[in-house]
Amino acid sequence: MSRLALLLAFVLPLVLPWTRAHADRSADYVPAPHHWQTRSPADAGFDPDRLAEAITTIRATAVVTPSDMHQVLLDHYRTREPNYRVLGPTRDRVGDAGIVLRGGYKVAEWGDVTRADMTFSAVKSYLATVAGLLWADGRIADLDDRVAGYVDPGPFDSDHNRSITWRHLLQQTSDWQGSLWDIPDWADRPEGATEADWPNRPLSPPGSRFKYNDVRINLLALSLLQVAREPLPRLLRERIMDPIGASSTWRWHGYHNAWIEIDGLRMQSVSGGGHFGGGMMISADDHARFGLLMLRRGQWGDRRLVPESWIDQMRQASPVKADYGLLWWLNTERAAIPEAPESAYWAAGFGGHYLYIDEANDLVIVLRWLPDLRTSIAAILAALEQNPGRSPDPAQ
Repeated sequence: MSRLALLLAFVLPLVLPWTRAHADRSADYVPAPHHWQTRSPADAGFDPDRLAEAITTIRATAVVTPSDMHQVLLDHYRTREPNYRVLGPTRDRVGDAGIVLRGGYKVAEWGDVTRADMTFSAVKSYLATVAGLLWADGRIADLDDRVAGYVDPGPFDSDHNRSITWRHLLQQTSDWQGSLWDIPDWADRPEGATEADWPNRPLSPPGSRFKYNDVRINLLALSLLQVAREPLPRLLRERIMDPIGASSTWRWHGYHNAWIEIDGLRMQSVSGGGHFGGGMMISADDHARFGLLMLRRGQWGDRRLVPESWIDQMRQASPVKADYGLLWWLNTERAAIPEAPESAYWAAGFGGHYLYIDEANDLVIVLRWLPDLRTSIAAILAALEQNPGRSPDPAQ
């Protein structure tokens, strides 16, 4: 046998499986703009009656009143946060909605899936994708680099803040101290026995403690804006939303006072949630397209939009928060949703906004104004004829 034949005999068994997997992923169905192919529940591997029953059960948990979200935010937060006010636009809620995809095809939908609704903290997972694009471009060399080396150092000029890295901000473990857009960090979900304790809380070393905090998420958005040097909604639209065929109805807002100047141009820094208003307003249909891109590990048809390695990084658990990655929630040890695979992950927002990604079952599920995530996902998974995530114990 020639040397070439020997080489091929050794190499091809290693290369062909990767080549086939890559080819299969590129050939996976993705919806064209303005059109989505469907599959019947039975053809998609569901028991039709059980899926219909699951959706009925899920919709019974919807919370869509009161409608005025500006007032809802005031009523919810101003009794627990000092000087709380709504700084960004809001949009009234009208009704619940949802979508179930399998294999990329629509299997079920309900409500108005084309209406752009507030999505609150689910937008954090979009922000993580923007960070991934800047990382892929080499504009962020390493997530463990200090943010102060990339941006206006003002917000990072204290001894405590100077050591904060991109990873800390993306995992919500920075414990950044300061004020942004006239909101002190401690005013968002304040901690302490008395009001006097709130601004004088003990600081934790960056990376040592998880704290959900929209002020720090907005600092991440501002820092990414300074690296991108263009509005983040434009970057997201050109690199992600237009290529996946999203509609023109989604919007990503900041606060009325969240404006800066870069290279002589005035730009708004977007918010990473709707805690103080603003954030992303997007339809269930567009959510589903973004979810399908995640399910396909950053590949859309024959286009690579997000590095596969970034998808993996987003799903790595934080050392101090096992069920949290880079702005995505994780089903580590199946603690949050025991009925789902451990590999499942999701974006989540106030009021019941979820984007659930399940590679093991080839599923994307969008829920709007449906706050009971576990019950909703468990009901849909139970309607599958075969569920790799289901417990092997027949008693469960």
